[in-house]
Amino acid sequence: MDATVVAIAGDGDDLARRPLVGPTEEIHPYAEPPSPQHPSLEAAAAQPEQQRKPQRVASLDVFRGFTVAMMIVVDDAGGAWPGINHSPWFGVTVADFVMPAFLFIIGVSAALVFKKIPNKTAATKKATVRAIKLFILGVILQGGYIHGRHKLTYGVDLDQIRWLGVLQRIAIGYFLAAISEIWLVNNNLVDSPVSFVKKYFMEWIMALMITVLYVALLFGLYVSNWEFGVKISNSTLSIPSNLVEMKTIHCGIRGSLGPPCNAVGLVDRVLLGENHLYKNPVYKRTKECSINSPDYGPLPLNAPDWCLAPFDPEGLLSTLMAAVTCFVGLHFGHVLIHCKNHSQRMLFWLLASTVLTISAFLLLVLGMPFSKPLYTVSYMLLTAGVSGFLLLLLYYIVSFICFGFHISGLFATLSAQPFLGIVLKHSNMLIYIIL
Repeated sequence: MDATVVAIAGDGDDLARRPLVGPTEEIHPYAEPPSPQHPSLEAAAAQPEQQRKPQRVASLDVFRGFTVAMMIVVDDAGGAWPGINHSPWFGVTVADFVMPAFLFIIGVSAALVFKKIPNKTAATKKATVRAIKLFILGVILQGGYIHGRHKLTYGVDLDQIRWLGVLQRIAIGYFLAAISEIWLVNNNLVDSPVSFVKKYFMEWIMALMITVLYVALLFGLYVSNWEFGVKISNSTLSIPSNLVEMKTIHCGIRGSLGPPCNAVGLVDRVLLGENHLYKNPVYKRTKECSINSPDYGPLPLNAPDWCLAPFDPEGLLSTLMAAVTCFVGLHFGHVLIHCKNHSQRMLFWLLASTVLTISAFLLLVLGMPFSKPLYTVSYMLLTAGVSGFLLLLLYYIVSFICFGFHISGLFATLSAQPFLGIVLKHSNMLIYIIL
């Protein structure tokens, strides 16, 4: 560049001007070395693949955001319109698809995160630590740490703390999916449908084993008569009463799927204890327990005693079955990884979603109803199938209809605005803490 003459604009000597770069010269990068924030292309290409920033799947981000929006809608509007609130026991509503959608997304994300594992031990430690953090956060938020929101009283009552909840269920599902993705997947090259099945065969076996265990316990455990305590009030006393009246629920049956005598509640009462279960279960909105059914309300005349009994909708046995939804998400994530063609991905997703949904209705006809509190196999298949259809729809919209429209670019543009940037930054942080 020393021999290059740089003319000053407006000097009037056009003939004396020469180009900055001659025809045989090349443009070289600036002499300043690239900073760590802006590495050169050669340095970026030389980085190990696991250290590069992974490319995001826009349709999965949209699915996650849509699910969060649905959660907010059903939580806020469920009281005004009980029809979109959770089903009291049997059946499904809009709200009953939210939790399975989160579990499905976790499975898809786990397949993408753990698709290449250089160190299985380190990956296991990372997944375990994340699951423990999420579980502890759930215990703090839903375990009864805050005893009185209006009195600002805090602390843990180990005699009454609720060990399970929504975040705890997500933590358990994520942990099982991540561990299976780390240890049960072989390193075979996928170049055909047969090799695809061989690569992930053990994961499918694990999901099948969990399902078989759930069905065996649900229909095989004998539920005997059981008791629970109910606090009673005495209007003649000037101080609150701590008297407890014991009520007996008569069961003596196997395979019941009703609220009082199911094996899901039995497992929680035996392993967790009555005092550590949810005190306001959803079946209090059934016709037997509420005059305002499907909303909460006063007890009807001659209401059964089990209307006052505790029951955890995120119990141990139902959470075990809910984890299978994460395994379904793993399968959809594997298809996303190994099918490089949009049409192939959508075709396999369509087939899987159709099989799941048809299987759900077949089980319904055979006598297994949809029930979110029990997380029955039919309910798992239906919600996983609907989640698959929704991912397929959003993938089609983002990949084909929107063409070159980059959602991540829109997010970055909005985040640059002062107010929207703060809102989106913190909401996105909250979503990733949860998921």
